[in-house]
Amino acid sequence: MKKKSKWIDLNLLRDFEAEGTDAHRLCTIEDGWVERFERDILISHKTAPARDQLILELNSWSAATGFTFGRIFARDLPKQNAEREAPRLMSGDAKENLQTTAMEWLLRYGIDFGAGYSVGLFVDQRENRRYVRKITPKRLLNCFAYTCSFSVAAGSAGAKTVNVDLSKTSLARGRENFGLNGLPTAEHSFIADDVLSVLPRLARKGEKFDAIILDPPTFSRSHRGNIFHVEEDFEKLLVAALEVAERNARILLSTNCSTLREHALEVLARYCLKVTRRAGIFHREPPPPDFPPGAAASTVWLTLR
Repeated sequence: MKKKSKWIDLNLLRDFEAEGTDAHRLCTIEDGWVERFERDILISHKTAPARDQLILELNSWSAATGFTFGRIFARDLPKQNAEREAPRLMSGDAKENLQTTAMEWLLRYGIDFGAGYSVGLFVDQRENRRYVRKITPKRLLNCFAYTCSFSVAAGSAGAKTVNVDLSKTSLARGRENFGLNGLPTAEHSFIADDVLSVLPRLARKGEKFDAIILDPPTFSRSHRGNIFHVEEDFEKLLVAALEVAERNARILLSTNCSTLREHALEVLARYCLKVTRRAGIFHREPPPPDFPPGAAASTVWLTLR
């Protein structure tokens, strides 16, 4: 049976264009979704029929709305992380560079369809990156930084940042993202190491941050064999982060783990506050308008008091 789909409203598409955003979701169905990165399309799918349906609907929708695009890439959504593969080119010029860029709120980010499963920018965190720019932090700690998109947003508002990620390659792409926006990296640090090893070192040095990003993967393994399971280790992560948090710091708690929705994150955070004898309040930024309810990452902002 064909899965029910809902494509982005044309008015919302125009709003994105007006605000300088060309990286966003176009459609979501039960077994997949379609995202835009400037002129390129990425289709993520659980089944081949879902992929074929989305390609067919994309062509029909674009013809009806006048939306133009270039290449179409597709990637499977495997059950296990180890099965993840880079997107495959479905249509377009195979000789065209797999590295390109896309914009969000007039900030430019590198996109690479050949670097692996993820292309460089998680569009469901758009509203949280906008909030980071709004609060204009002085020092931001970006844990599990990936390509440093949160740090670029903070840096554009004048913040100094510390970026921690296991992957040197991802951090190198993060440096490139700073360069794409004319932001010097002299006052930004890039640490290729295990976050749970770095946080105690920062605490011992007396480092403090007024904004901290905690958006860990569901599972990761460090070069030294240390394993991170978000369900088991998020509590440990937050407790360690609280040691380097300024009195009025804002901390983003975010995950794609299906068992840790917003309420569970808040309960976990309240326990950590009690353990560390800290106090705080919670709020959530508006969900991204191009995502159906529950489709984006679970996110809660904690403001310490």
